[in-house]
Amino acid sequence: PTRQFHTHDYSTHLFLLHSPQQEGIGVCGWILVSLSFLLVLITFPVSIWACIKVVREYERAVVFRLGRILSKKAKGPGLILVLPCTDTFTKVDLRTVTCKIPPQEILTRDAVTAQVDGVVRYRIHSAVSAVANVTDVHSATLLLAQTTLRNVLGTQSLAQLLAGREDIAHSIQATLDSATEQWGVTVARVEIKDIRIPMAMQRAMAAEAEAARETKAKVVAAEGERNASKALQKASMVLSESPAALPLRYLQTLTAVAAQNNSTIVFPLPMNMFGSLGKKSTGG
Repeated sequence: PTRQFHTHDYSTHLFLLHSPQQEGIGVCGWILVSLSFLLVLITFPVSIWACIKVVREYERAVVFRLGRILSKKAKGPGLILVLPCTDTFTKVDLRTVTCKIPPQEILTRDAVTAQVDGVVRYRIHSAVSAVANVTDVHSATLLLAQTTLRNVLGTQSLAQLLAGREDIAHSIQATLDSATEQWGVTVARVEIKDIRIPMAMQRAMAAEAEAARETKAKVVAAEGERNASKALQKASMVLSESPAALPLRYLQTLTAVAAQNNSTIVFPLPMNMFGSLGKKSTGG
């Protein structure tokens, strides 16, 4: 009697598990599910191989019973039971997906055309939303990433686009993450890979950069000349205080020139020396 009681209790629990009040499938649905379950019992143990499915650790299975999602949540990982004729299931991969955004032709805020491509990384966190709310979650995410990339970059100038890639990528990621939340998708990262601009614009930017470098070089040279003139002015004041310092400087300069193995040595002489020599020759 005790064993019969337990068998009856298990049958009642199984009947409640497939009850139409919990599933919302109606009387006809309950009849079909019961017939399917009866078919499994009749063909047991052969039918068990068609009913048991394996779901991997990185997957989840969304089971549909007569068109309705069973228990409103995904199954797995491990073994799941699928009734023949009434149940269908869809496996969803929960691993991170890396998707390349094709080159997009954009027009920046300062009217410069450019081609920009990138990479988006995302993962599915809700298998039920990814199956029930969108036809193809991967294709939809890629198309939305392309549109968001064009819209966000169209509000930036070329200088901002070249200098602020990280900030623009974070802005695109936040926009994508907010839009794909209803699809059960979490956008992990967005990266801008390459920015291509026309050759004419590249030459113009190169000429501008070269002119800026030349201007900076001229400013540095002028600053050096000013500092050198100040140093020469201070040196002349020091030499004027000591008449013997100038010939010593001449000799030091000759020593430095002779050390370079030059065949010609220019020896500077003060003009007052020639003046004194001229006076002596006139007097003689």
